[in-house]
Amino acid sequence: MEFNTHSVAYMLFFYQLVSLQTLYLFFFAVFSSKSREREREREREREMNKPTMFSSGVELGNLLLSSDLLHHSWGAIDELYRETPPNHDPTSPLSIKYKVHQQSPIGTIISFVSSPPCTPQYLQSEGRDLLASSDALATENFPLFQFVGTKVNPTFSLHRAAVTLFSSLQDQLSLLKTQHEKSRRLIVTGHSIGGSIATLFTLWLLETVPPTDRKRPLCITFGCPLIGDTGLQQAISERPTWNSCFLHVASYKDPIPKLFASSPQNEHSIESGYKPFGTFLLCSESSFACFEEPESALDLMVATSSVGVGNGGPHEGAQMFCYGEILEKYKLGVICRGVSQLEGKDFTPLQMGIFIQIAPINVETTQGQLENGDINSLIEKFESGMKDLATRKKNIFDPNKKLNAMKINMTYLEWYKKFSVSVPRGGYYDFFKIDESKRREEIVKRKSILTQYWVEMVKEVEKMPQREGKFFQYKWLYGGNNYRRIVEPLDIAEFYKKGKKDYLAQRSDHYKLLEKWMEDEKSEGNQGNAEERNRACSLTEDSCFWAYVEEAMISCESLKNVETSPELKESLRADLVKFEDYVMDLVRKYAVSTEIFLKKSRFMEWWKVYKEIKGASYHSSLADFMSNCKYK
Repeated sequence: MEFNTHSVAYMLFFYQLVSLQTLYLFFFAVFSSKSREREREREREREMNKPTMFSSGVELGNLLLSSDLLHHSWGAIDELYRETPPNHDPTSPLSIKYKVHQQSPIGTIISFVSSPPCTPQYLQSEGRDLLASSDALATENFPLFQFVGTKVNPTFSLHRAAVTLFSSLQDQLSLLKTQHEKSRRLIVTGHSIGGSIATLFTLWLLETVPPTDRKRPLCITFGCPLIGDTGLQQAISERPTWNSCFLHVASYKDPIPKLFASSPQNEHSIESGYKPFGTFLLCSESSFACFEEPESALDLMVATSSVGVGNGGPHEGAQMFCYGEILEKYKLGVICRGVSQLEGKDFTPLQMGIFIQIAPINVETTQGQLENGDINSLIEKFESGMKDLATRKKNIFDPNKKLNAMKINMTYLEWYKKFSVSVPRGGYYDFFKIDESKRREEIVKRKSILTQYWVEMVKEVEKMPQREGKFFQYKWLYGGNNYRRIVEPLDIAEFYKKGKKDYLAQRSDHYKLLEKWMEDEKSEGNQGNAEERNRACSLTEDSCFWAYVEEAMISCESLKNVETSPELKESLRADLVKFEDYVMDLVRKYAVSTEIFLKKSRFMEWWKVYKEIKGASYHSSLADFMSNCKYK
C-alpha cells in the first residue's frame, strides 16, 4: 500500500489526538478521584466538628435538689397545711389558703394550698374545663390575665376552676402583689390546685417586671394540674424570661399532675386541650427526671398515666401525696440511676442521658418495664423535643447579638455622609443619588444589612405585649431612629432615581412604626433636648424630608405644564404653600441639616424653580428667609 504525504500527516495527527484524549481522560479520572476523596474528607471533618448534644436533665435536677429550693418551698407548704384547720371531707367547698414566710433562708416565700386538700374527683367533677380568654371578657374576671396574650397568640385558655378560685381572692392577692412585687428574692409555691393559684399569681407578678430585670419571682409547684392550653404555652414560650420562672415538681404516683395529661392520639378529649410550660422535675421513689422541654414531661406523664389513678369512690384520693418524704430521700442521697441497664444499648450521648433519667421511673411503674420498642420510641420523641428546644433557644430574638455589627455598619454610613459634603455635587442625599463608584456599592450593602436588622427588630417588638414592647422601645428607640434618619434618605434617593412618584404611599412600615414610637415618647414628655436645640442638626429630623422635596419639584413641573387643568394647579399651589410652612417649621426648630442649602442640592434646585413660578414680588416666611440668605 502506498501512502502519500497527506495520508501520513493525517495519521500522525490522528494518533496525537487519540493520545491527547487518552491522557486527558486519565488525568480527569485521577483528579475526579482526588476531588471525591477531598469531598469525603471534608464531610468527615464536618461530622467530627458537628456539636454533640447532651441531656443536662440529671445535672439540672441535682442542682435543684442540692440548692435547698425545693426543701424550703415544700417546708413552707407543709407549715401552712399544719396551721390550716384539718378538713379532709372532699365534699366540702374548696377554698384557698396562703401565707407569707418572711424568715426563710432562701428569701420571701408565698405558699398556697387548698382546704380541704384537692382530689382528682373534685377536678373531674367541678372544674375540668378550660375558660377561653375570648369568651370570658364580658362575664368573668379573666381580664386579670389579658396581658398574657400576644399579637401572635392573642387567645388562650385557662383552667376554669383555678381562675374562679383566683378571682375569689382578687382583693387579698392584689394587696399581696403590691406588697411583694418588688421583692428581690421571691419564691411563690403551692401544692395541687394551690400550685395553680401560685402559677397565676406569678404570672400576675411578671406583668410588671421589665424583661431585662434579672430579679424575677420563681414559681415552684408540687403536684399541680396542668393549667392552660396551647395558646398559653406558646404565649409564655415567646417570653423566655417568663418560661424560666416556672418549675413544676410531680411524682408519677400523684394522680393530680397527670389528670389533664392526654396522649396526642386522644385529641378529641377535654384533656387534649391542656399543655404544659416551664421546667418539670418528675419524681419516682429513687430517682428523678428533669426536662426543660415541657412536651417531654407531658409524654412521660402520659406513659405512666395509669399509675396513681384509681377507680374508687368519691373519697378516693383525699389522702394527698407527700412530697416531703421523697425530697428527704433525695437529700440523703438515695438516688438510683439506670447506668447498669445501658449495656448493649447503641445510644448517642443525648439518648443516653434521656435513658438514664427515665429508666428508673419506668422500672418502678406498676405496669412493669416498657417493651424495648416502646422505650426506644419514647427516647426518640424526647430527643426530637430537646433538639427543637435547642433550636428555639438559638433562634430567640436577641438584638444584642448583632448590635455591635450594626454599629460598624452605621459607621460606614456616617463616614459616607461626611465624605459626601466634600465633593462638588455635595450633600448626603444628592451625592448618593448620582454616585456610581464602588464606594456606593459598599454603602448599599451596609444599608441592606441595617434594614434587615431593623425590620426584624420592629417585627419582634410588634409581637410583644404592649407593656413589654413599650419597655423594649425605650431601650432601642434612639438607635432605631438614628438608623431611620441616616438610611431612609438613601431609600428615597434610590426611589426617585428610578423615576417613581409618591414615596410616602409606599413607605416601609418599619419606618412608620419607628417614627410613631418616637412621637409617642415625645408626647409623654421624654423629649430630651429636642426642643432646646440652638443649632442645626447634622441629620434632618424628618427622614422623609427629601421625599417632600421631590414631590414639591414634581408639583412645580406640573404647574409649568400647559396641559395641567386649572383646578389641579390650584391644588398644587396650596400643597406648595404647605410645603413652605413645613420647611420653615423645621428651620425654626433647627431640625434640618445645613446640607439642604448647599448650592447644588435638590432643595436649592426646587427653590430656584419655585421662585421663578412665584415671581420676584412674592413674599412669605420662606421666601424672605431664602432671599436674605439667612441660612448662611
